[in-house]
Parts: sequence; structure tokens; C-alpha cells
Amino acid sequence: MSQTQIYPSDVAFTPAVKAIQARKGSRDAYAHVEQGAGWRTEIDEVLAEFLTHTDSFCLATASADGQPYMQHRGGPKGFIKVLDKTTLAFADFGGNRQYITQGNLADNPKANIFIMDYAHRRRVKIWGTAKVIEDDAALLASMMPKGYRARPEQVILFTVAAWDTNCPQHIPQKFDAADVAQAVATRDARIAELEAELAKLKC
Repeated sequence: MSQTQIYPSDVAFTPAVKAIQARKGSRDAYAHVEQGAGWRTEIDEVLAEFLTHTDSFCLATASADGQPYMQHRGGPKGFIKVLDKTTLAFADFGGNRQYITQGNLADNPKANIFIMDYAHRRRVKIWGTAKVIEDDAALLASMMPKGYRARPEQVILFTVAAWDTNCPQHIPQKFDAADVAQAVATRDARIAELEAELAKLKC
């Protein structure tokens, strides 16, 4: 936390943000949060468990002059890994080779991870700094999901400054196609089983 920050949420609640909160009537509520448990600064068991089910998130960066950019990152569930209480890491797979995220991080390490869990209507926001590791083959190998067919180029290390969750308001509930297919297959198998039992009873 920088010297100008008192609370972890100050990473997002700048003086301008707090002034707007005061004008629109929410500052007292957020001040109460700040003086209580507040936003978390370490990866706890709840966040670690959430990340084991994460297969998709957005990584936000900004250029040296502040131009924002958001890039999707995806992989098998759990591809974003917890290294310690304040460090996340993931293999950065080859893509369209624009390298905007990497260029931004070279000039400005500040970053944000935004994760949506549509099935359970949850979202997690993680503020911090990130850096690209290009020359550590052992680290890259350890980050590569087993059996995943992708070309890893490098590793991104993300140091957590603060994180918070949002209420489920306005989050539409959606389900992954694979999860829906599995549920339908389970249902169909049960229907077939019941139909077979019914046929025996009719004999």
C-alpha cells in the first residue's frame, strides 16, 4: 500500500471517487466498511478455492499515458494459480501476437483481474501489479496445465494489493456448455433407467 493510501480500498477509492460517493450518498457506508474488515489484501482460502474453478477472466492494464486495455485470459479450470498469500501466476498462451498487455506492463505495472462466475452470480475484482516472466523455463513448465493443448509463451506474475467481491445484482445467470451437457446426459441416463424399470413392471 502506498504512503498516500490508508485503507486497501484506496487503490480504487481515490479522493475523486470518495468525493462523488459523498455527493451521491454512499460515502458513509463505504467509510464504515473501511473501518471494519474492509477489502482483503491477502489470498485467503475462500479466494483460493474460487480460483480453482476459474477458467476465464479479464486482465486490465493501462499504457504509460493511461490508455486502458482489457484482455481475456482463458484455460482449464484452475489455470490461474496461487503461489503465496499475495501472488498469483498463470501461463500466458500464444494468441494474436499483438502484445498490448505485455507492452502496457513494461511501462505501467498496475493491473486488475476481473472474474465473473455467471453460474453462481459472483464476481471478484483483484487490484495489484503484474509483470511478465519470459526467461524461466521451470516456472513456465509448472504453470502449464497438464494435457492442455496450447503454446505457452511466458508467465504473468500478479502481486495482489487488494481484492473485493460484488453483490449479485444485475448479474445474469449463465452456465457453461460443458456443464449443461453433463447435466443433460445425467438426466437422460436417469430417464432411460426409469423407463427400463417401468417396462419391467408392465411385463
